[in-house]
Amino acid sequence: MSTTNSTRPEPAPFLSVVIPAFNEGGRIADTLQKAIDYLGTQEYTWDVLVVDDGSTDDTAQVVGEFSVADPRVRLLSVAHGGKGWAVRHGMLQAGGEFRFLCDADLSMPIEQASRYLPPAQEEYDIAIGSREIPGARRVGEPSRRHLMGRVFNGLVRLAALPGISDTQCGFKCFRGSVVEGLFGSQMLSGFAFDVELLFLARRQSLSIVEVPIDWYYRSLSRVRPFRDSLAMALDIIKIRWNHLLGRYRRR
Repeated sequence: MSTTNSTRPEPAPFLSVVIPAFNEGGRIADTLQKAIDYLGTQEYTWDVLVVDDGSTDDTAQVVGEFSVADPRVRLLSVAHGGKGWAVRHGMLQAGGEFRFLCDADLSMPIEQASRYLPPAQEEYDIAIGSREIPGARRVGEPSRRHLMGRVFNGLVRLAALPGISDTQCGFKCFRGSVVEGLFGSQMLSGFAFDVELLFLARRQSLSIVEVPIDWYYRSLSRVRPFRDSLAMALDIIKIRWNHLLGRYRRR
């Protein structure tokens, strides 16, 4: 069950920024202000949709205050189900020609959203931020965390997605025309939802491009490298199993 505090602007905007949030009351105001300040300088139309994943703090209240001041900022409240759950609801609710997934911690500066959009990128269905390809930078990340991330990505490439250097970066852009067929087939709700979406995109013959970004490590990140990597590894097995059993339906 989900509720939204405002209607989608009409006509649909060029860019919808979708921000999944769980107990982000401490930083969502700063994130929204930076997003609004940047987007306000652009010539295209836009909106921001924050998906509150059943937060128990004041996340919804803070976003609601921004929405009152600027109706282009919207709040979608869903029962707690995990990041993938929140992203799915947000992407299907958003209406932009392009729909940009953005982590609430802004570990990638919001100004780099332009790297995903025309004219920087033209012919693609999905543009994914990469912290590994030439031109990308990782700033301040502990070496142990980086190593664990690379081990996980190696497993992903071996088991599901050969050729993609970074599946887990939280900044991705989807062409609106592919969202329903892609997210409508999504089955996972945890952190490995990115892997599942890209696996489904390959099955649907969608074009994927990697975009180099500057990524800044945030010490307040909720990612638990060992525990989450184990859970994501199990999810990769689920993806392969779902595929073998024909559970993914193509729309």
